[in-house]
Order: sequence, then structure tokens, then C-alpha cells
Amino acid sequence: MKDRIMSAIIMVLIFVPLLIIGHLPFACFMTLLSIIGLHEIIKMREKKKEFPYLLKVFAYILVAFFSFLNYQQNVFTSMLDFKVFSFIIFIFLIPMIFVQKKDQYDITDAFFLIGAVLFMGLSFNLLVLIRNYDMNYFIYLILITMITDSFAMITGMYIGQHPLCPKISPHKTIEGIVGGVLTGTFVATSFYNQVINPSMPLVTVIVLTLLLSIVGQVGDLVFSSMKRSYKIKDFSHLIPGHGGILDRLDSLIFVSLAFVLLVGIL
Repeated sequence: MKDRIMSAIIMVLIFVPLLIIGHLPFACFMTLLSIIGLHEIIKMREKKKEFPYLLKVFAYILVAFFSFLNYQQNVFTSMLDFKVFSFIIFIFLIPMIFVQKKDQYDITDAFFLIGAVLFMGLSFNLLVLIRNYDMNYFIYLILITMITDSFAMITGMYIGQHPLCPKISPHKTIEGIVGGVLTGTFVATSFYNQVINPSMPLVTVIVLTLLLSIVGQVGDLVFSSMKRSYKIKDFSHLIPGHGGILDRLDSLIFVSLAFVLLVGIL
């Protein structure tokens, strides 16, 4: 517990100033996190089979490119074109021709790298975009995920009785999720109503915040399912007491993706 608290304090001391500054420093930080996140996913996959070294290098370069792309943009429209996606497909599919042994590199490996690069790069680029759009919205999303996760754990610890998805996440309970979602919705809705847009109908804010909170928990379960498939507890041991970058940001990534779908309403 001591390691967990100390790690949390250090993370806050690093993250909050960068969030306030925004712009290039924040974009660089998110790009670094995307590279680490991709590294965690690749290492997870390599529990079963290693990727060719050169393709991993290309993957890291591409995920950094995606994360940093248009870092000054503040509108929710993609600046990517089909040339970029075509390049990624070629980079990871063509090497299959030159690798004769299937156990070294095959179509499954290629699609895994394509998906991992796009998922990590675009997700962290989206976090930069949301910060550029409005820092208060970024704080709103953090409150949703942080409060929901924390109170889901606390509620589940004290009154949790019924497992939610025991095969994916044995410690999650229905009571914990309900407690976390309700608390996260209350806190984030209050912040939105007081800081972002007091004129927005309260019922609308509550419903959308509730939806985002649930999506965050779904994201947590999706990432837990990945870990369960590869029989690992955490994506890495980078953050003592917390695991890896993806262990901390799994819910936020999904909430951010859902936020883009709702931004026209919120």
C-alpha cells in the first residue's frame, strides 16, 4: 500500500504540471506513454512468440508518429489520409513474404502489430486532442475514471458479494461496479455542472456521465481480458503498486474514445 501511495503522489506531481502547461510538453509526454503502452502490449504478446526486431522498431516509430501527429489540433476531425494507413499495412504485411517459417512471423502477427500501433497511437493522440480542446473536459474524464475505479474497489472490498466477471477479473463485484459508477457519476456531473457548462440540462449530463463511467469499466474489463488471455497479472511493473501504463490508463482510453462520440452533445 505504501508503494501504491508513493507512486500515486509521484504520478500526480509529474502529470498535473504537464496537463496545465499543455501544448508541446503534454504532447511529448503522451507520445512517450504511447510508446511505453505499445511496449507493454508487445511484451504481453511475446509471452507466446517474439516479433522480428526490425518490425518492433518500425512499430515504435509509427506509434510515436501517430501520437504526436497534429499535436496542436483542437477539433475532433482526423487529419490522417489513406496514404498513412496504406503505409502501415505494407510495413507489417509485406515482411511475411521474406519470412519462410510460419512460427517466426505470420498473418496473425502482422494484424496484431497493425492493430496495436493504430490503437495505441490514435488513443494517445486523442488524449492530446481532448486536452487542446478544453482542459476542463480532460479533468472531467479523469474524474469519471479515477472516482469510478477507486470507489468500485472500495465498495467491492467492503460490501461486494456477487462476482461480475470471475473468469476475467475475479475481484470485481456487481456491488463494487454499482458503487463506483454512481459515485463517479455524481462527482463528475457536479464538476461538469459547476465548471464546464452550468446551462446544460442536468438530466442530460447525468445520463451521459453515467454512460461514460460504465464504458470506463468496460474498458477495464477489456484490458483485463487481454491479460487473462496471456496469463499475466499486470502489463508491466513500471509503476510500483499500480502495474504498467496500460493498467492505469485502460479506463481513460475507453472513456476518451466514447467521449468523441458524445462531444457534440456535451
